[in-house]
Amino acid sequence: MAGSAVRLGLIGDNIAASKAPLLHKLAGELCGLSVTYDLLQPAEIGCSFDDVLRQCQRTSYRGLNITYPYKERVVAYLQLDDPVVRAIGACNTVLFEGARLLGYNTDYSGFLQAYRNRFGDRAPGRVALAGAGGVGRAIGFALIELGASELRLFDLEQKKSIALAEAIRSVHRHASIEVAGTVEQAAQSADALVNGTPAGMIGIDGSSFPPELMNGKRWAFDAVYTPIDTPFMLTARAANVAALGGYELFIYQGIDAFRHFAGKDVAEGPLREALEAAGRCGAKALL
Repeated sequence: MAGSAVRLGLIGDNIAASKAPLLHKLAGELCGLSVTYDLLQPAEIGCSFDDVLRQCQRTSYRGLNITYPYKERVVAYLQLDDPVVRAIGACNTVLFEGARLLGYNTDYSGFLQAYRNRFGDRAPGRVALAGAGGVGRAIGFALIELGASELRLFDLEQKKSIALAEAIRSVHRHASIEVAGTVEQAAQSADALVNGTPAGMIGIDGSSFPPELMNGKRWAFDAVYTPIDTPFMLTARAANVAALGGYELFIYQGIDAFRHFAGKDVAEGPLREALEAAGRCGAKALL
């Protein structure tokens, strides 16, 4: 396999700052593979999401990552072998197998690993989750799998929160889930705040939770990782709340996605070191 070429890409909006190309190229180097990874923004290309997906399938791509706002839209094209992923109804990883497009959700598996690595076997408690779209759906399912005693959902489009609650109950019949009318209602008496929205990422200002709602919480998670120090994460640290950042989800979902793409397990430690070294080189280049 040494020297084999793997062509990958990411379809999404506002992805210029994504570190996914670097992660997969470095993962390839660690496994003896030559990886190319393209950023594919439909608006910039002048095509619809559906056209970009089909064009990638017709050419030499091995697979794609899918990000905001297309994780739910892509499901209509995919074969979903995992019943949990079917219930989640969102995918961030697509593998081309001839005429078949196989769908996976490594946000789900990646969040499970990131949480356990940070908090061990400690149950999440009562969790307020802002955002019931693509990544929010995956995190909601993962929180129930981790043993959350109650999940409180808030989305600006309440129908998304209702749909997510129904989807989770289709797998976990006895899960305690509340659809909140406001983010304040969701956060009241919660043990944790979780941001599953793009708020705070480069190009999208703000935070899904007002800063005062962080007080007294036990832990917090932000799915955004560009930048790493989002307003939400800075608020959590200032309130002495145990914070889990989106970079950890980025690492673990990336390792899982690379396994699907290349059929190889990349070692987490060397990958982290390579990413950190590349970051230092990048910072020096800006000086």
